Amino acid sequence: MSFTDAQKTDARRFCGYPAYGAGASGGQGWRFFQAYGLLEYRLNNLAAAEEAVVNGYLATLATLEGAVPDAGSRLDTAQAAVWTRNPAELRERAALFDDWRRRLCAFLGVPPGPGLGDGSLTLVV
Repeated sequence: MSFTDAQKTDARRFCGYPAYGAGASGGQGWRFFQAYGLLEYRLNNLAAAEEAVVNGYLATLATLEGAVPDAGSRLDTAQAAVWTRNPAELRERAALFDDWRRRLCAFLGVPPGPGLGDGSLTLVV
């Protein structure tokens, strides 16, 4: 069994890597970032049991990702009857989402990408 293009796209996105496009061209992609190449290799060569774990991460991350913008619907309410808005909800949801993204990276054995990590990826020229 192998991942669909949509699953690979979600895995890249959740790991913080930029869009892959139609293939490696220009100055981006696996040819220029060692970690990107490792991610592509792992996504294409996982065992079935490992793919199941990644699919579990993808499902959890999709749910957590949807909860972040949903928190925006409650930003205008400071207090309603006995309900009081958690002023840190958006930050806490985003932090939880990013934590799970880092867990996926750790499971795949790749550093978080530029969209998630500390910018420590190196350019190979």
